[in-house]
Amino acid sequence: MEKRAERMAAWKAGAATSGRLAAYTAVAAVLTACDAAAPPDTAFLTRAERTEYRETSSHADVVDFLERAAASDPSVHYTTYGYTNEGRALPLAVVADVEDPGPASVRASGKTVVYLQGNIHGGEVCGKEALQMLLRDLLAGRHREWRESMVLLIAPIYNADGNERVSLTNRGRQHGPIGGMGQRPNAQGYDLNRDHMKLDSPEARSVARLFSEYDPHVAIDLHTTNGTRHAYHITYSPPLHPNTPAAIDDFLREGLLPHVTGEIRAKHGWEYYYYGNASARGGDARGWYTFDHRPRFNNNYLGLRNRIGILSEAYAYASFEERVLSTLYFVEEILDYVHEQADEVRRIVADADAAGVVGDSLALRAAPERSAAPVDILMGATTEEAHPLTGRPLLLRRDTQYVETMYEYGTFAPTLRGRVPRAYLIPAGLEEVLTRLAAHGIALEPAEATPMDVEAFRIDSVRTTERPFQGRNEQSLFGRYEPGRVTPAPGDMWARADQPLGRLLFSLVEPQSDDGFANWGFLADRLRAGELYPILRVPGG
Repeated sequence: MEKRAERMAAWKAGAATSGRLAAYTAVAAVLTACDAAAPPDTAFLTRAERTEYRETSSHADVVDFLERAAASDPSVHYTTYGYTNEGRALPLAVVADVEDPGPASVRASGKTVVYLQGNIHGGEVCGKEALQMLLRDLLAGRHREWRESMVLLIAPIYNADGNERVSLTNRGRQHGPIGGMGQRPNAQGYDLNRDHMKLDSPEARSVARLFSEYDPHVAIDLHTTNGTRHAYHITYSPPLHPNTPAAIDDFLREGLLPHVTGEIRAKHGWEYYYYGNASARGGDARGWYTFDHRPRFNNNYLGLRNRIGILSEAYAYASFEERVLSTLYFVEEILDYVHEQADEVRRIVADADAAGVVGDSLALRAAPERSAAPVDILMGATTEEAHPLTGRPLLLRRDTQYVETMYEYGTFAPTLRGRVPRAYLIPAGLEEVLTRLAAHGIALEPAEATPMDVEAFRIDSVRTTERPFQGRNEQSLFGRYEPGRVTPAPGDMWARADQPLGRLLFSLVEPQSDDGFANWGFLADRLRAGELYPILRVPGG
């Protein structure tokens, strides 16, 4: 495989002669030389490259880039997979030797399907630029071996509405682009990386449908983090929910992520590590704390769908150019590894889908778990600069590092468990619940009007947050299950737990789940102390 060093040499050669733009032209020339059918030299420079990383791509830029890529190569197919709140189509490039970009053709290929997503937060733009550069490399003939084993679904701009709300003051002290970037939430004011369970946004429903229809085996969600001043160009995370299939966790923590980290260090001299922030909590000494286990977050949600989800967080205080490159390198190394392990990836996913969870004891709530021993964390430093247009402070990473040893809180242990029943009985009157279950891709079927034994959750108390979060007042239920017997009414529906999305179903409908429908307030008008939770469990195996 062509080495990244060759590309970097081309960049340096161009920059040494006639400046940065010449460097980008030199890149395109190198790529064009790889394949006689490649696009003209500067035709596929991103907006970031054309402006020497002063600006980032608009929604129109991305759509134009993907449409032109599809027109130039028969193995690149342009399509859309949904819409934003303001009606912008969500663009998708399907890269594969398939008849068309539809889900049926992709799934019929029998290959490993990988979904690559950028810009879930409109100001975190490095993934959006890196994915366009990756597509350009594919047009130029690089990574041809990937097409033997994989279908790539490239979605550079998920939060398209937020991306268009450009301001020079978004993202605080993030180092560029100095021409501004979009906002974190979508047009509704929702953080799309908190919406994967409740599905209050059209964007979240669009991507949930994509996951159901295209059924990717692997999904990578590309972000930018502006937390602790550490020395990592990228921090990453596998799914963090304790109910993630163990084989997925092992594949990432024992295989893919250590391998990628080593390759990046060897090729580029940069350090990558598990996502975290150094802080002291609850009176403890400083620790390296990851974020959150709940499946409202993309990578955790994917784990409950039995899929290999990976979060990437480029370091906000690296230069914009370095953030883009570090993200591109991360994606390339993942795809190299998945290509080599493509059969194993499909086996892990198939086994997870086939493994029944009925009767299992799964987590309903969880808390951070401390590592067995302290770990060495590479800490860094920044230099403050003034934004050339606003005078506001920007931070730029310094090329320095030191080791701070601390305990790591990178996994979660259950604090409350529940036993997975054979099925759930959902009353016809819970139309919003039924609609959202279907939007997740969970199979439902009419319940027969036959008397049956059930388990009903008797509510002892309900705790409701005073302030809304993401437009909803979250609720926690306390109580216990008790036996009962009912006859389903017309319109009542079954949701069987022995389906592939049984883990997700459990987290959505269990009354004490910390990220389910009850938690998000969908059943608030029905939840009172002393009464029964309206969704019933059907016991048995």
